[in-house]
Amino acid sequence: MIPGPKYIISITFGFLIIAGSAILLYAYSNGITGKTLKNGNGCTCHNASPSQNVSVTISGPDTLIAGKTGTYSITIKGGPLVRAGTDIAASAGTLSPQGTDLRLDPSDGELTHVMPKAPSGNEVTFSFLYTAPGTAGTITLYANGNSVNFNGIADPGDMWNFAPNKLITVSSAISEITNRNRPSGFNLNQNYPNPFNPSTIISFLIPDPGFVKLEVFNVLGTKVKTLVNEFKSAGNYSYDFNAVSFASGIYYYRLSNGSFSEVKKMLLLK
Repeated sequence: MIPGPKYIISITFGFLIIAGSAILLYAYSNGITGKTLKNGNGCTCHNASPSQNVSVTISGPDTLIAGKTGTYSITIKGGPLVRAGTDIAASAGTLSPQGTDLRLDPSDGELTHVMPKAPSGNEVTFSFLYTAPGTAGTITLYANGNSVNFNGIADPGDMWNFAPNKLITVSSAISEITNRNRPSGFNLNQNYPNPFNPSTIISFLIPDPGFVKLEVFNVLGTKVKTLVNEFKSAGNYSYDFNAVSFASGIYYYRLSNGSFSEVKKMLLLK
């Protein structure tokens, strides 16, 4: 019996549905972005809702100096965990892969897996690099992770979850301490008291006579006060910094003599 046109059309249509499902199933095997709490609703292609059986955590430094790069990781545990994948986003700054298991999506600057990754020791870890923006502030890292059966079908046992957002404090580059060519005996002491309100004492020692600057900066790196800007003989010095007109927060004070500078942090609490 030769199949009629309607039968052929039905077979063809059914094949297209199956093929379309297969394409949908495998379309994201190399990862997909836009699925974190930053701007998405999660890995709904695996399951409609996040699962508390899956743990996704972001690890890495809590603070970075503006413009500097830190190493971070996403760890996925629980669920089927035959394979796992991820999507990583940041509110500001730049993400980049550290190894070959992640790729950068240039359209949105997010990271996602190259291929679903097999576990090691009952967990899957993806490492990446994050470069802070050039200005101080607080940024957020976002991520999700999926834990799947990897059996080639749309399995309702596949699971995923969001990671708790990770906050990173980005401090001004002024907070870096430079110890190049430090003269013997040159010393900047920690202010006292610290925290303080509204005034504190900043003391230092210079072993040789020379031109000295003692300046105070806010967390954005803007100079807010110059305490010393003159030639000084060798010796110990102390200066009062009165912050009665300043807002509460972190401040930095820097002692420099041209070839050397040192910075320390202080906290004003009102």
